[in-house]
Amino acid sequence: MLNLDFTGRHVVVTGGTGALGSAVVQILIDAGATCHVPALRPPEGKPHTQVQIQSGIDLTDESAVKAFYASLPSLWASIHTAGGFVAGAITDTSLPMWKQMHDINSVTCFLCCREATRKIRESGQGGRIVNVAAKPALVATAGLSAYSASKAAVASLTATLSEELASENIWVNAVVPSIMDTPINRQAMPKADFSKWPKLSQVAATIAFLASPQNAVTRGGLVPVYGRS
Repeated sequence: MLNLDFTGRHVVVTGGTGALGSAVVQILIDAGATCHVPALRPPEGKPHTQVQIQSGIDLTDESAVKAFYASLPSLWASIHTAGGFVAGAITDTSLPMWKQMHDINSVTCFLCCREATRKIRESGQGGRIVNVAAKPALVATAGLSAYSASKAAVASLTATLSEELASENIWVNAVVPSIMDTPINRQAMPKADFSKWPKLSQVAATIAFLASPQNAVTRGGLVPVYGRS
C-alpha cells in the first residue's frame, strides 16, 4: 500500500469546501499537509487546524488570485477542483452562459496554474499541479457544448504546462471524471445506477497521489476516473 506523505508541505485546494474538494482536503491533512483554501464565502463551522480558509476570494479576479498565492508561506502543490456545470443544446446556450462556463472552469484554472507556478518556483524544489477536466471534454457528448469546451481548455492547458514546467520538476496532471457519486447528481438522475459512478473518495485519492511527492514520474496525464460510467 502506498503511503502518501505531505508532512511539512503546503497545498492549495480550490473548491476545497465543495464535495470533491473536501474529500481531497481530508486525505491531504491525514497525510500531514497544511491546506490553503480560497473561498467566496466563510465556511460553516470551524475548520481543521491544518486547514487555512481565506474567504472573499473570487477566482476569476486576477488581482485576488495573485494576492492569495503571494500570501502563502510556501507551496508544494496546487489542486484545482473549483468549477461549474451547465447543460443545454447549442441553440439554448446564450453567450452569457458560454462565458460563465469559461470563467468558472478555464479562467480560474489558468489563473491558479499561473500563480501556483510562480509560488512553487520560489522553493526551487519542484512541486505538483493537479487540474480537474471532465469526460465530455474528451468524449463527445451532445448538449454540453459550453461545459465541454471550457473543460477541453483545462485539458489542453494541462498538457501544455506539463511540457513547459517539466525541467523544473513541476509535474502537471489532470483527472478526468465522469459523473461522480454526489447527492446533487443522485437527485438530478434518480433512476441512474449509482453503483457505476466513481465515489468522491476514489477520485480524491487519485488527485492526492498525483499531487504527492510519491508521484515521481507521472506528468502530462489526463487520468480517467470514470468508474464504470
